Amino acid sequence: MSAMMAYNCISRWSGALGVCAIVAVIRPAHADPRAVVELFTSQGCSSCPPADQIVGELAKDPSVIALSMPVDYWDYLGWKDTLADSRFSARQKAYSHVRGDRNLYTPQMIVNGSVQVIGSDRAAIDGAIKTTSKTEGVMSLPVTMTLSGKLLNVSVDASKVPTAGRGEIWLCSVSKAVPISIGRGENRGQQITYYNVVRSLVKVGDWNGSSGSWTVPLENISREGVDGAVVYVQDGSRDKPGAMLGAAYTALR
Repeated sequence: MSAMMAYNCISRWSGALGVCAIVAVIRPAHADPRAVVELFTSQGCSSCPPADQIVGELAKDPSVIALSMPVDYWDYLGWKDTLADSRFSARQKAYSHVRGDRNLYTPQMIVNGSVQVIGSDRAAIDGAIKTTSKTEGVMSLPVTMTLSGKLLNVSVDASKVPTAGRGEIWLCSVSKAVPISIGRGENRGQQITYYNVVRSLVKVGDWNGSSGSWTVPLENISREGVDGAVVYVQDGSRDKPGAMLGAAYTALR
């Protein structure tokens, strides 16, 4: 499925952006990741498997937090994506609105909340990571996660940030690797593995530019198949997402 085909089909798509739930963490996460990359993908997209594989490669790099966000707007083509969530489709559209374009397609990757590239173009992805990491404020905010009893603690240290900012704090539960056998559609007959698949997403709180901490009860965020957690602080809001300010990832097992 080409980017142009996706653009033509998706230009009329609309949906409501929403929220979901999350999982916990059992040890401090990597302290200083330089990038958060979000791949908008679909099991019904024949152009997506190379991008899905790149997410698997990026997930091995401790300085990159790679996320797969399967969308649902290709379901009508003959195969309903078993991992898709309409809220991810809406998140992709929100990014488009912020950019001021109608450039929605799969596989599309958003790098550090600010640059979109074709998700199967590794050179473009690496270039976007390098470029955005030089932007003031991007991924400069130290974020950590720890487990205390039955509570997941999220901490933001703004003491080292030269300028104050504002944004939102979100937690994702992820499944590190999910193999899917596809029975119909453009990828019929294939078994494709999807990496760091976001299974739920919940807003933890607003960040007002100061240091702070938040807690999430584990009993409210667990989900079968989840084995990782990501927290990120993002400029803007759910409806108008901006640059990634800081993030952390932790394996749960």
